Amino acid sequence: MMETERLVLPPPDPLDLPLRAVELGCTGRWELLNVPGAPESTLPHGLPPCAPDLQQEAEELFLSSPAWLPLHGVEHSARKWQRKTDPWSLLAALGAPVPSDLQAQRHPTTGQILGYKEVLLENTNLSATTSLSLRRPPGPVSQSLWGNPTQYPFWPGGMDEPTITDLNTREEAEEEIDFEKDLLTVPPGFKKGVDFAPKDHSTPAPGLLSLSRLLEPLDLGGGDEDESEAVGQPAGPRGDTVSASPCSAPLARASSLEDLVLKEASTALSTPEPPKPPPQEQWAIPVDVTSPVDDFYRLIPQPAFQWAFEPDVFQKQAILHLERHDSVFVAAHTSAGKTVVAEYAIALAQKHMTRTIYTSPIKALSNQKFRDFRNTFGDVGLLTGDVQLHPEASCLIMTTEILRSMLYSGSDVIRDLEWVIFDEVHYINDAERGVVWEEVLIMLPDHVSIILLSATVPNALEFADWIGRLKRRQIYVISTVARPVPLEHYLFTGNSPKTQGELFLLLDSRGAFHTKGYYAAVEAKKERMSKHAQTFGAKQPTHQGGPAQDRGVYLSLLASLRTRAQLPVVVFTFSRGRCDEQASGLTSLDLTTSSEKSEIHLFLQRCLARLRGSDRQLPQVLHMSELLHRGLGVHHSGILPILKEIVEMLFSRGLVKVLFATETFAMGVNMPARTVVFDSMRKHDGSTFRDLLPGEYVQMAGRAGRRGLDPTGTVILLCKGRVPEMADLHRMMMGKPSQLQSQFRLTYTMILNLLRVDALRVEDMMKRSFSEFPSRKDSKAHEQALAELTKRLGALEEPDMTGQLADLPEYYSWGEELTETRHMIQRHIVESVNGLKSLSAGRVVVVKNQEHHSALGVILQVSSNSTSRVFTTLVLCDKPVSQDPQDGRPATPDVPHPDDLVGFKLFLPEGPCDHAVTKLQPGDVAAITTKVLRVNGEKILEDFSKRQQPKFKKDPPLAAVTTAVQELLRLAQAYPAGPPTLDPVNDLQLKDVSVVEGGLRARKLEELIRGAQCVHSPRFPAQYLRLRERMQIQKEMERLRFLLSDQSLLLLPEYHQRVEVLRTLGYVDEAGTVKLAGRVACAMSSHELLLTELMFDNALSALRPEEIAALLSGLVCQSPGDPGDQLPNTLKQGVERVRAVARRIGEVQVACGLNQTVEEFVGELNFGLVEVVYEWARGMPFSELAGLSGTPEGLVVRCIQRLAEMCRSLRGAARLVGEPVLGAKMETAATLLRRDIVFAASLYTQ
Repeated sequence: MMETERLVLPPPDPLDLPLRAVELGCTGRWELLNVPGAPESTLPHGLPPCAPDLQQEAEELFLSSPAWLPLHGVEHSARKWQRKTDPWSLLAALGAPVPSDLQAQRHPTTGQILGYKEVLLENTNLSATTSLSLRRPPGPVSQSLWGNPTQYPFWPGGMDEPTITDLNTREEAEEEIDFEKDLLTVPPGFKKGVDFAPKDHSTPAPGLLSLSRLLEPLDLGGGDEDESEAVGQPAGPRGDTVSASPCSAPLARASSLEDLVLKEASTALSTPEPPKPPPQEQWAIPVDVTSPVDDFYRLIPQPAFQWAFEPDVFQKQAILHLERHDSVFVAAHTSAGKTVVAEYAIALAQKHMTRTIYTSPIKALSNQKFRDFRNTFGDVGLLTGDVQLHPEASCLIMTTEILRSMLYSGSDVIRDLEWVIFDEVHYINDAERGVVWEEVLIMLPDHVSIILLSATVPNALEFADWIGRLKRRQIYVISTVARPVPLEHYLFTGNSPKTQGELFLLLDSRGAFHTKGYYAAVEAKKERMSKHAQTFGAKQPTHQGGPAQDRGVYLSLLASLRTRAQLPVVVFTFSRGRCDEQASGLTSLDLTTSSEKSEIHLFLQRCLARLRGSDRQLPQVLHMSELLHRGLGVHHSGILPILKEIVEMLFSRGLVKVLFATETFAMGVNMPARTVVFDSMRKHDGSTFRDLLPGEYVQMAGRAGRRGLDPTGTVILLCKGRVPEMADLHRMMMGKPSQLQSQFRLTYTMILNLLRVDALRVEDMMKRSFSEFPSRKDSKAHEQALAELTKRLGALEEPDMTGQLADLPEYYSWGEELTETRHMIQRHIVESVNGLKSLSAGRVVVVKNQEHHSALGVILQVSSNSTSRVFTTLVLCDKPVSQDPQDGRPATPDVPHPDDLVGFKLFLPEGPCDHAVTKLQPGDVAAITTKVLRVNGEKILEDFSKRQQPKFKKDPPLAAVTTAVQELLRLAQAYPAGPPTLDPVNDLQLKDVSVVEGGLRARKLEELIRGAQCVHSPRFPAQYLRLRERMQIQKEMERLRFLLSDQSLLLLPEYHQRVEVLRTLGYVDEAGTVKLAGRVACAMSSHELLLTELMFDNALSALRPEEIAALLSGLVCQSPGDPGDQLPNTLKQGVERVRAVARRIGEVQVACGLNQTVEEFVGELNFGLVEVVYEWARGMPFSELAGLSGTPEGLVVRCIQRLAEMCRSLRGAARLVGEPVLGAKMETAATLLRRDIVFAASLYTQ
């Protein structure tokens, strides 16, 4: 170690003051003394020595003075440690699956073991993280139920799974690689590669020598003068590889040019007849339910399940197909007994020792089905977001979202699955959640059979056909003909005890609409309104009525129904507030007996005993208990879940006589009533008020009529104000229900889950969706047509494009582009205001279509349909001449000349002039002239229509028709090249960029067409027809290829935009590989991007668990509201940070081209319950939360329940990332939320 040095002061200067600086200990302070010889420090031995800085010493030693270093002495600058050899390590082997197994060989009769045979095992190297095969080994037992986001799903049914044969074929194809043309130049994962220059020394393939090509430059005296001009022209692009063709032979002197052209034209047009369309595959098979199944018990002597009643015909038909392991779609009326089909499938799975999954659209329906099936079968489990009961059962009941998660995560439950039952399939029309049904149907493996249960829908066959094509298996469609209990529909106009009998039949049980009943209701309403006007003035009652009017209406109605023994009744009201008001207004109504009151009281005590004391005293609990004691009930989303279940159970027992409910009560279990009442026929669908759709009305009205108890069901529509219009009532009651429509949309979770699996593509998911079904159902026909066109194209002779015909391809393409450009300009003219004004009656136009070639016409009438304009026009034409059928000379094909393409060269009748009235599309109008004629369009149309009748066919036309025809003929003769036309830019003032550029391009194309040389060749007509036929076939082939390709997908642009969003945010790389952030987003149940960004920005780690829960409530809250000013500063800052992250994501989406604005994306967050959730997580009782927000109690409970599910998702994501602190906080937050009445166990599970 180097020797330390003390501080050496310089010698004193004569001018220095006689002062000494003394350091005061180790404090860093100094003191001046005028005592000579004073010590330099107050320490006995001065400051202790300090070691020099190692970095400074190294710099001075090796950098400042490196001269002492040896020049060639490397023995001390580099050292090597000798590796210890271990030969025994070469004998170690890693663990690997056993590639073979021993199989016992038994005697076929006695079963005695005769020996053993070694058999090779396949797919021993597969795992849940590398393979989609069902042959892969099962995953860990802890992940057998829910799977894992890192696991692969099983291969979807109906998709072509790659096999060993396919791989061998692919390897053979790889052996035939052209190492000069087929090699890739950009390695995988690289942005750039090596650009190889084309090889110039390649040897051309030998070809046939064309004699006509060699003789063409020579003047043999037998050709045309134009042909001799080809001498000295360069050879065509094909060189000497031009194949010989009949068109290349020199012209013979004895043949006329016209005959040769006609002969070649007929040869060019001789194409094989188009093939017959292939027979279409039938995937959806309708089943006849009108004929009885007499041999049912002979076909199934020992059914898997038996009922106490005899099944209906449609149920027997479905059971027969289930025994054959067929997939069925049962579209039956409400209360017809669709559940029988589900019960038999569950029993059949138990018999086969397999499993069944029953999916429902909502959690409440899952709980109800769990109770019903558990009472019937016993071995039933329930999987919801917050409940997991008997997951090992043979029948599992869950929501469709949970099944989707299990499919994406590769749950081993799917292995043992035999049936998946989809209840309430018409819920696929839901805009938010309908996509889940399509995802699940697409992702189900091939060994799973499907049972679809739905209300009656008009397009059941179409939907079943989609599933059949999707899974490549037949779907049997079973529909009911009529309801088991017919319905009678009435109008009720009463509002007092005196008018409680004003019940008018509108639609009887046979489906007959009674207009007399409608007019009687109108007269009764008018009479009361007139009396009201005489008493209270001309002011009419409101359409909905106030609380007092509602009370009178319901008291009179319920009195009438009670007298007629038509209770219980369900009153559908399309507002939570009005449900509560109407039930609370009937304070004087008591519909239960003393014994019923006692039963209700005991049931309430037993159900509410599981709640804590303060929760039993909630205002909603006390109010509902008082209503239930009087036989009244309320059911909507604002009611606490346990109270809704109490209402449902009491209603099913017949103790609730009148139930005020919203539309959600109509979905789900079989809880029919004697009567159904509609408070109104109008509802608010979230954006506007509208009439009920036929499907909505039928779904709710179907709750009327109890099978086996009521001969008919009664449906009553209240007429509080005016009686609705008859047409509206007829459409609502007798109209067709809504069709099943695809709500498929792309989500980030779907994209990431598919991108992480190399074998699956998002394009395949989009291609197999119900939205793409109309365009994809003819894929096989397109493939066959493409193959046929390929054969036709190969059979065609190549057109000769040498000499003067060298620019023939350009001439054809110029003509096609000019036609398309003119059509584009014409569409803009028709869509513009000035263009429509110019295309009015009397305007002279040039018509060019299949029937008329550049003929003048005058517009007589213009349709008022803005989507498809039709112009009824009088057009010049020749008088029809009867053609001799024995005349075999073919008609000369239409070969466009430059004058025809550039100008119009108006049609002039060769003989007697005639006229025709035709309906023109905008594309049929080739030009709009400046000429306007004064015509009487109505008279001309009327006269022309009359002369189309056989008895008036020989009548002369009116003078108005003759005058118009003569004026058009005069214009055609005066302007052979066409009258002056209106310029789109100058005359019609169209300033659109596409129109201006289109006009410039059209003029450029006209110049190119005028300068074409190919038209001067005598072989131009024949060669042009050959080229046109070839180009038309190629164009059709391109159209078919486009329809079969991914480029025709409707959602493909949005998919690219969303992938760009993920790439910008760092969820996937440039090659589409999912990164860590993307895998974390796959674990989220909703708001995957926002939650992942919050996690990676550490926006949640520094907060307490209750604060995290409060902030995340903004992502699951359904009721909009302001967070308020009473929040702590930490929560206020957290809300702003969450909005800032959401705003950043929205900006990225807008930058990548998505239509959703930043404000719309941020507006999806609702922080109205932040304070409520914060206080609940801190331990505040539920009874005290009511004063913090005006949100109904049921919505608060729903928000907290969904929030607990989100906390569990974040907990799993935190563990995936390696954030134990955040994972522990999310576990704590979920625990703080799960307490008391919010997470009270469902009554159906007890």
